[in-house]
Amino acid sequence: MNQHVIQAYQQAPWRSQVQAIVLFLVALVVVALVSGLYLSISAQTSAEGIAIQNLETQRDDLERQIANLKTQAGQLSSASQMEERAKALGYQETDPSNITYMVIAGYPGRQAAQLAPINPSQSQPQSLIKSDYTESLWEWLFQGALQLNNSMGGGLE
Repeated sequence: MNQHVIQAYQQAPWRSQVQAIVLFLVALVVVALVSGLYLSISAQTSAEGIAIQNLETQRDDLERQIANLKTQAGQLSSASQMEERAKALGYQETDPSNITYMVIAGYPGRQAAQLAPINPSQSQPQSLIKSDYTESLWEWLFQGALQLNNSMGGGLE
């Protein structure tokens, strides 16, 4: 009877083979999914790396163009170039004795730069630091001790 119970619960050989094949196929599918996910992430990372390199190349090109344009602007605004263009436009150098100055009523002229205060009361620099912060710890403790002594009625004489 014991043999019949074991035989009843025992699987048929073809079922064991099917289970092994299914387990192998499931493992194969899991490996394929993980590999596909890895390849997808690697491809995205490579594409982003190439995009970053392209942007860095564009930035370098733009920086070179900016430097070139600054050089050209410096050359065009140099004294010799400005003088040549002024002569080409018909301007002439003048002699300071040929210059005529005009006096215009109501025009105060160029204002002089004020480097120092005119008001004498402003001539003393005012401290930006409060006097409370310029006192040392010992002075503060001594003042506190004096105030405590005076408030207790024992003044120093």
